[in-house]
Amino acid sequence: MPGLFVLLLLLLQLRHGRRLDVCERVLRTYPLEYRSRVDHRGSDWLLLGTVHTLKLPIRGQHGARTMRALNASMTRRRPRGTQAGAWFAGDPAFGGVLIVPDSGDMLFLQPAGWERCEAERREADPQRRAMATEAGIAHLLEKEPKTIVALGG
Repeated sequence: MPGLFVLLLLLLQLRHGRRLDVCERVLRTYPLEYRSRVDHRGSDWLLLGTVHTLKLPIRGQHGARTMRALNASMTRRRPRGTQAGAWFAGDPAFGGVLIVPDSGDMLFLQPAGWERCEAERREADPQRRAMATEAGIAHLLEKEPKTIVALGG
């Protein structure tokens, strides 16, 4: 049983390394844009980390996109200071990185409704799709792993 626990920890660390690699690629591919207010809507404690739900305003559009956010450093605390604004790099339909200046948190973002954004990603111009591919965010990266729960005793 301890071996299974160690294997699970190693798999989670590999996912974390992949997340950091994608964050680096996003920051190299996309410019940082300041978003004046990012609303934190809640958090869920999941196996892959604490998944935060954020409302990210989109420049030039009315409303805000709902994003799933995971702390790149694997900490499980709530990101602090998002109401004062944050820096975003990426494409809201594909995902990106959010840097919160007040706390220094770096969050990996993906659209909360990945399937709902499929048409927008498919209809995106070739340059936009190429940038998402180069940054490593063209496909869904972070999803909760399937687990088996034993019921009864």
